[in-house]
Amino acid sequence: MEDNPYNGSGWPPFTLTGLPGLETSQHWMFLLLGPLYTVSIVGNALILFIIKEEQSLHQPMYYFLSLLSVNDLGVSFSTLPTVLATYCFQLKEISFDSCMAQMFFIHLFSFMESGILLAMSFDRYVAICNPLRYATVLTDARVVRIGIAVMIRSFCMIFPLPLLLMRLTFCKANILSHAYCLHPDLIRLPCGDITINNSFGLFIVISTFGLDSALILLSYVLILHSVLAIASQEERLKTLNTCVSHICAVLIFYVPMVGVSMAARYGRHAPKYVHTLMSLVYLFVPPMLNPVIYSIKTKEIRRRLCRILLQTKF
Repeated sequence: MEDNPYNGSGWPPFTLTGLPGLETSQHWMFLLLGPLYTVSIVGNALILFIIKEEQSLHQPMYYFLSLLSVNDLGVSFSTLPTVLATYCFQLKEISFDSCMAQMFFIHLFSFMESGILLAMSFDRYVAICNPLRYATVLTDARVVRIGIAVMIRSFCMIFPLPLLLMRLTFCKANILSHAYCLHPDLIRLPCGDITINNSFGLFIVISTFGLDSALILLSYVLILHSVLAIASQEERLKTLNTCVSHICAVLIFYVPMVGVSMAARYGRHAPKYVHTLMSLVYLFVPPMLNPVIYSIKTKEIRRRLCRILLQTKF
């Protein structure tokens, strides 16, 4: 089979795949992914609506939760077009520009989620360790600045990725491993030297996910130290309970990410569908579970949600 070199004057299309080895019988996958999309989109939209309508939720903690919900909607809508086309309609070709755009937005929202979770951990740290200064430290203006900083940082980290790919020559059968475009998948396809791409990719992962996770861990060490100083066990549990939703959100974001990274590095001999399924878990589970967790653990959101459901029913 001849190589077909492409460079900046004629970029190639890419071929998306569903579950490797099961291409002819994967329509059922959307029966699974469809409900996940529905729960994610409807759940996060409801969270945003409830926070907007409930005056008691106009607080920094819930402003950050709103950012998380908007971000999760972004993740869902970034993958939906190609997942729907691949699994339902067997339309697997995607243009170079569309693939670059999708890769940019998937990774942008992923990096933003890490920053939002860090901001939420800072919110919990201030609320528990310095409760008297909470209102003065986390003002509405400061929350807005934190949100803008998270977006600018993520944009600056991700923007070079498509530019670095566009400078390379593509000469292989441009078949991707997923139903969407991811940088680790795309970086395998060029024929040129990808040392810069790999080095920059490693740099942004360490300087964002690595740094954010370390700071989140530090915040919870300080929170635990503060909680253990409380004399009453009942008060300790009550205080820690305010962190449960955020801890769950952190775990369902970082654990699949670590799993995907470990599989890519050490599971090269595993069946290809294992990598695909782990990637699906990483991209689909957090946007679905975040609204479920916060709806269950937050009394005000749970109460308003029950009221909406009862009104809909009758």
